[in-house]
Amino acid sequence: MKTHRKTLLSWSSGKDSAWALHVLRQDPDTELVGLFTTLNERYDRVNMHATSAAMLRCQARAAGMPLREVRLPDPCSMESYSEIMRRFMSECLREGVERVAFGDLFLEDIREYREKQLAGTGIEPVFPLWGRPTRELAAEMLAGGVKAYVSSVDLEKLSACFVGRTWTRELLAEYPPGCDPCGENGETHTVVVNGPMFARPIPVRVGEIVQRDGFAYADVLPLEEGE
Repeated sequence: MKTHRKTLLSWSSGKDSAWALHVLRQDPDTELVGLFTTLNERYDRVNMHATSAAMLRCQARAAGMPLREVRLPDPCSMESYSEIMRRFMSECLREGVERVAFGDLFLEDIREYREKQLAGTGIEPVFPLWGRPTRELAAEMLAGGVKAYVSSVDLEKLSACFVGRTWTRELLAEYPPGCDPCGENGETHTVVVNGPMFARPIPVRVGEIVQRDGFAYADVLPLEEGE
């Protein structure tokens, strides 16, 4: 069986993709060749996480991984998104990428969408965290040294008071019943600033907090970028 399969990791900036990086690095059959992220071209940010391109680059440097930025127009139709990603995957295949990894946990429709998008491309989708009980996984991440900030909150599911705070056991204890501790149902998104996947912590400050379109967003800013 062939080992050391060249794998590109979908990088959201949050704890799940960060932990997927940590897990993949321990897999002898995986050769990680980089991270890729989709960015809103207008705002220069990851859409749901609200993570800036500057923060993404700090994370990539801390992880010691090359980062590929895929820019999406605003607005971006599903047709446009699919075509942009098709071209990107074709480029990756030409460069020898064999697999793309995702940090998804249990949403079947998301997994099916990713599998459908990669079907016939010659690139295999992999899900290193798939099916892990999220309460157990959250405890494992925290025990493993993951430090993250809540960068966005769906205001239909959680109060705005959670945004901008450090993702901790104490914070999870405040979640209402039914709220997934890893935010897999879209309750929260995070930005990782330290953990076993990084060579060093990223010093940050929490900047402006805004509310729009039913979400609250916190701007988690890297201090090494100009401060």
